[in-house]
Amino acid sequence: MTDSPKKYGQWLAGAWREPEQGHYQVTNPATEEAVGYAPEGHAAEVWSAAEAARDAFDDWSRTEPRERAVILERIGSLISERADELVPLVQAETGATRRVAKSTVLAAADRFRSCARGALEPDVVPFAPHPVTASPLAPGGLIGATAVRRPVGVVACITSYTFSIANLAGKVAPALAMGNTVIAKPAAQDPLSCLELGPIMKEAGLPDGVYNLVAGSGPITGEALVAHYDTDMVSFTGSTAEGKRIAEAAGGQMKRTLMEFGGKGAAILLEDADDNTFKSAVMAVSSAFAVHSGQIRTAPTLMLVHRSLYEKAVAALTRYARDATVGDHADDSTMVGPVISAAQRDRVEAYVEGARQEGARVTVGGERPELKPGFYVTPTVLADVTQDMTVAQEEVFGPVVVVIPFDEEDEAVRIATGTPYGPYDYVFSGDTARAWHLAARLRSGNVGINTAQRHPATPFGNSSGLHAYSELQSVVWPS
Repeated sequence: MTDSPKKYGQWLAGAWREPEQGHYQVTNPATEEAVGYAPEGHAAEVWSAAEAARDAFDDWSRTEPRERAVILERIGSLISERADELVPLVQAETGATRRVAKSTVLAAADRFRSCARGALEPDVVPFAPHPVTASPLAPGGLIGATAVRRPVGVVACITSYTFSIANLAGKVAPALAMGNTVIAKPAAQDPLSCLELGPIMKEAGLPDGVYNLVAGSGPITGEALVAHYDTDMVSFTGSTAEGKRIAEAAGGQMKRTLMEFGGKGAAILLEDADDNTFKSAVMAVSSAFAVHSGQIRTAPTLMLVHRSLYEKAVAALTRYARDATVGDHADDSTMVGPVISAAQRDRVEAYVEGARQEGARVTVGGERPELKPGFYVTPTVLADVTQDMTVAQEEVFGPVVVVIPFDEEDEAVRIATGTPYGPYDYVFSGDTARAWHLAARLRSGNVGINTAQRHPATPFGNSSGLHAYSELQSVVWPS
């Protein structure tokens, strides 16, 4: 990072635009110093972005898929080439460890490359000719048809502060691959790496206006973006409360929405788990400490353990949390860096204290580490939690794991499905067939069996990759 933090403009129609409302500070969660200054958004800038995206849509939507694929591939390559510049920026604005920041940048590059390949996949589904009798509308005959994937139009991509650049790439890349144009609104806490995508995309050959970004510290830009009549779709990742407001606003204009809300991922450990499966379960749940300080919506932060293995699991998690190194995210030996802000640190601490008052047993953590400056939270394990406790129902979004015992499989299913969240659950069992059948009972968009690993080609919740950013058009003709 330079000694003089950079001031960014809005990225509109392929160029920087000086913000009308000035700038706000983006703070390093580990040092509490300025990383840079992001543009403070204004509704008028959203209107300019919408106009640019609408003007660019006709040409971009009619660009040959092969040409779109070439540009997306170049974007991915340029992100990889600039990793040495982007990783320190991601690390500084998010508080992530270097390992996590590097994986975030490379994941962003991979998403553009993957969508470059996806842009070349067939988008026409043919139907066999069908004999149709005459009607008042048309004469009878043999009728042919296809269903064709078409771009939706202008897509508003609104992201949370988790894995900023990768999160945004996961929305922007498929939207562009399908021929849409984009207006991005990154989270207020870490927008700088997302702003850096603008010049990268221009260098890769993306036409002006196809990618626009309007940042801001308050709700003005997001609200204006959702409300603008020129946005045809809203892709949103964030809190449930904010998502409900967006859904209501978008519904009033019949806009398509793609929503990813919070998570309370349940990891169910069955009594038939052998030693290797038990260790896999503990390591998977421990990722809530080691990966971005638990600020992951898909993290298995709610561990449901058969009573026969309960104390063993609590002890293993407690040892892991106690040994997890908390400290400066620039130190490669650090496992747990800071959370994103002082407000988030206070929120996590409040959840832990609330659980203690409700009767939970704090086996490790529960106090603020003696590290200054920085917004640090000690890895914490909460045992003897019951389903009705707040910490078992709500997303903490920090390095905190809740452990609940169960006696019967039905009880585990009831607890796992008893939260308002459902992006990702996990089942750990010595019998994978049993785990497969149990997965079918979990109301979750994704279920990991004996692993916390992801598969990059699978749908995520209600998103089926590129197809989520398209709509079907039927084309019919007489054969």
